[in-house]
Amino acid sequence: MSNGTAESNSTPLSGWKLKDKETQDNSMSDKYNVEAAETLANGALHLPISEAVPIYEQLLTTFPTAAKFWKQFIEAHMAVNNDEATRQVFSRCLLNCLQVSLWRCYIRFIKKVNDKRGIEGQEETKKAFDFMLNYVGADIASGPVWLEYLAYLKSLPAQTTLEESQRMTLIRKTYQRAIVLPTHHVEQLWRDYESFENSVSRALAKGLLSEYQPKYNSAKAVYRERKKYVDEIDWNMLAVPPSGSPKEEMQWIAWNKLLSFEKGNPQRIDNASANKRIAFAFEQCLMYLYHYPDIWYEYAQWHAKSGSTDSAVKVFQRALKALPDSEMLKYAYAELEESHGAIQAAKKVYELLLGDGLNATALSHIQFIRFLRRTEGVEAARKYFLEARKSPSCSYHVYVAYAMMAFCLDKDSKVAHNIFEVGLKRFMHEPGYILEYADFLCRLNDDRNIRALFERALSSLPPDESVEVWKRFSQFEQTYGDLSSMLKVEQRRKEAMSRMGEDGESVLESSLQDVLSRYSFMDLWPCSARDLDHLTRQEWLSKNINKKIENPVPPNGASSSDRSISGIPNVSNYFGKIVYPDTSRMAIYDPTQRPGPAAAPMLPGVPSMLPFGNEGALNPSNGIMKVLPPALLNFVANLPAVDGPSPDVDFVISICLQSNLTSTNAISVARPQLQVGSAPSTSNVSGSNNYKQGGRLSGKRKASERQEDDDTSTTQSQPLPRDAFKIRQLQKARATSSRGGGGSASYGGSASYGSGFSGDLSASSG
Repeated sequence: MSNGTAESNSTPLSGWKLKDKETQDNSMSDKYNVEAAETLANGALHLPISEAVPIYEQLLTTFPTAAKFWKQFIEAHMAVNNDEATRQVFSRCLLNCLQVSLWRCYIRFIKKVNDKRGIEGQEETKKAFDFMLNYVGADIASGPVWLEYLAYLKSLPAQTTLEESQRMTLIRKTYQRAIVLPTHHVEQLWRDYESFENSVSRALAKGLLSEYQPKYNSAKAVYRERKKYVDEIDWNMLAVPPSGSPKEEMQWIAWNKLLSFEKGNPQRIDNASANKRIAFAFEQCLMYLYHYPDIWYEYAQWHAKSGSTDSAVKVFQRALKALPDSEMLKYAYAELEESHGAIQAAKKVYELLLGDGLNATALSHIQFIRFLRRTEGVEAARKYFLEARKSPSCSYHVYVAYAMMAFCLDKDSKVAHNIFEVGLKRFMHEPGYILEYADFLCRLNDDRNIRALFERALSSLPPDESVEVWKRFSQFEQTYGDLSSMLKVEQRRKEAMSRMGEDGESVLESSLQDVLSRYSFMDLWPCSARDLDHLTRQEWLSKNINKKIENPVPPNGASSSDRSISGIPNVSNYFGKIVYPDTSRMAIYDPTQRPGPAAAPMLPGVPSMLPFGNEGALNPSNGIMKVLPPALLNFVANLPAVDGPSPDVDFVISICLQSNLTSTNAISVARPQLQVGSAPSTSNVSGSNNYKQGGRLSGKRKASERQEDDDTSTTQSQPLPRDAFKIRQLQKARATSSRGGGGSASYGGSASYGSGFSGDLSASSG
């Protein structure tokens, strides 16, 4: 089939044939290709039913909750009057696809087949309407269904007075059911109900209308709120596995909002009706989020908390049919069965996880051993462990889990020790197993066997896999050993590490970091934060000392902030405390956010320092723009519109001020000025004058410039300010020091900014 036409000799295979072989390959390779599915469904509309059936079957196997595909499939059968096939298709989809359009198609079919059956056919049709309204009557779009049912009831003939009375009573009850539901047509249904009651009896109508008026008002109010959530949902979306796309996230959020709304029972109806409405919302949600395990779990848990364990079990069974590879849902299902005493049912779920044993995971072995220990005792768990050892999927985790279970639950350290020893013969090459075994021996205070274990392991492990084992061995000696053994193991560790890296000799040397490591405990350190920061920086420099030629220092030098940016770690910020982000300045990601400056939310405490004009460009008349150097102003003016929160501009600019932004133009402009005797660069970390002057200056002038240089460098080497107030203080201090030097220097438009941006500074004689 290509472009809606089939090949003349096509046959109903387990799929479909396409003239375009490439299109066919793409369709089959991407099982959940929505566009390809839509194309196939549209093409099937123009095919004979015999050729369209395989296509529909394939589509509905992939998208079993796609109501529009089911409806199209059914209408294709109805078009050729294939009533039996239509009934079979309806039986497969109706209860799993609670969509009004599909159910109205069902009513059309029922009315068609019962049209000429007289009274018996009328009764069948009324039962079909009741059946439909019982399932989709609470849908916000079910108004036309209620109106159609009422019109059908009014059209039924009444032969006797009793039949007329029964018909009027049924119509009244149907109206009263419809007007308390928050649907799109609730107002029209109320007006029709008023007309109906007044046409029957004005005296009776007054009492009935006054009784149902508050219920109708409540339904109308809830409808307005409900509509806000429903309008965010894409009702044409096909159920595909989550891929993390913004559209999918938006739909997940929209459905969760609707579910939370329904769970809150906003209409304050009775529990039975409220639970029915919540279950309906979950069922509709699963039509579109069919592959989301969290929705299935939430639905099952809601049933369990409501006291309906049987319903929760049925939901889990449906979930495992929809997501047969989800181990999370299987464990949750087994947990539900076990918590309610259904041990055999839970055991079947675990056996489903294990399968034939060949494809079982190490985790499934561990969890089944724990389950058997809880439900059948120690002997059953031991017996299964002996079987699991033979499985190809049995990893060292199974040995560790069973040994610790014997030690912690059965209080049998001897059995646990034997299991670890047996596993050691098989997993000596696994550092993780060695560390777990060492932890177990530490609990027994068996320091002799711990040392023997480390020695055995380190003699067999390759150097690149023994790093963690050496580290644990050193920690063990620091805790349990004496000073000589501690130093000896540390030296052996260094020798082993030296054979791995290029800088072997430097690793062998003792450093103050070794003392720091030996005499610290948990979060307690034998030094101050400043000392720790210094030692960390020195360690980084020593490791990268040979890389300086490849990464030369920038021409203008490097400040302390530059060193941290270039990769030197700075641990003083997190020494002694945990630094948490400022959550008041954070914005929740919203995929519905529209791009552009107007969409950026204004957060409290974050001033908008970059106003946008009519064309989206920055407004240069703003105060902050006037004092920016030309290079930075040009940079800021070319920034794109950001779809997110406004940044703290003062803080960003302060970082730029502390950095050395060099450019070719800046250097070319700065060099001629330096030759005529300009002031020394203030961006040099040491504050010294590193250039050769082109002419002589008086001693007073040189002293003045040296003083200015030292003052400015001191100001720039201060720690990075944390708020706008400190930034402004820093700027004022720089401006004051520049004016006090006896000369004036213009740094790109503002004396308070220093030469950190481009280095183009112009001098004027005082």
